[in-house]
Amino acid sequence: MLILGGLSHAGGPVSELRILTWSEYMDPEIVAEFEAKYNAKIKFSYFESDETRTDILLENDGVGFDLVMVNGINLSIYRKRGWLAPLEAEKIPNLRHIDRRWIEAFPAAEGRAVPFFWGTLGIAYRRDLVETPIHTWMGLFRPEEKLHGRIVMVKSSQDLIGAALQASGYSANSIDSQALKAAESLLMEQKPHVFSYSYIALDKGSSLVSGEVIAAMVYSGDALMVQEHNENIIYVVPKEGSNLWVDYWAVMQSSAEKDLAMAFIDFINNPDIAARMAEYVYYATPNLAATSLLPAEFLENPVIYPDSSVLERSEFYQELPARAVKKRNTIFARVIR
Repeated sequence: MLILGGLSHAGGPVSELRILTWSEYMDPEIVAEFEAKYNAKIKFSYFESDETRTDILLENDGVGFDLVMVNGINLSIYRKRGWLAPLEAEKIPNLRHIDRRWIEAFPAAEGRAVPFFWGTLGIAYRRDLVETPIHTWMGLFRPEEKLHGRIVMVKSSQDLIGAALQASGYSANSIDSQALKAAESLLMEQKPHVFSYSYIALDKGSSLVSGEVIAAMVYSGDALMVQEHNENIIYVVPKEGSNLWVDYWAVMQSSAEKDLAMAFIDFINNPDIAARMAEYVYYATPNLAATSLLPAEFLENPVIYPDSSVLERSEFYQELPARAVKKRNTIFARVIR
């Protein structure tokens, strides 16, 4: 039996690693390689938004998963709940390749989480089906007639209200009553134009590919994934601003497979693996060694690596007071019902 990093890699029972993450966020070939190397089976569960991930975890107080994909602001919340296990750096030597910028972006990540990918939130639309190019959130909130009933908006209070705030001239993190009132008014004005509050499919059966939907709020790499099936789909970061997000891997305190979970984080941060994963999902990797292995076409794609002007007008979401979160959730419930 071969032993690597304290884990068995051949013979013996198959270990199970339970992962909660976004769908279509992992290269199946890389997953299979990890399973073969570590004599393990990965069991994936998926969430549709950051809020639904939290709801899933709250059902059993953080119990039930070994590894969870967490967005930046929720790291602090989960850490306070005692859900996140300390990371053992000696078991994740490939941490040395991670750009500190993305750990420091959310201080709660220190010692508890490893950045996986980063990107922006924006608009993907069919340029062949609109009369006027869409460059702003207002182009989505107050759309031209052709878009009526053919818009998909992310079913997330953070993203939905954040975008409406930015479209109205405020920060996505505003807790000002007048700002939130303006955002709610704009969202209610848009509602008759919305086909659904959900997330578009990323395969050839996507409503954006077929043209049933003309424009959708999406994350940057997903726009490129669906663009594979229709070259008329383009992605823009609205001029009013956007969300700059980071996704992190976190090992759960309740996990009985912490060593295997950390081995997985180390495995996917091998530079060659990290580069392959980035190309599969079209997202910017925080792995500096992987960056040097990526083709120029990938590194020069402004959707994946936005320029300084986009980054300057983009915001990280911030942890908000409980009262402000409750107010936003109330607005969100009124909008989507």
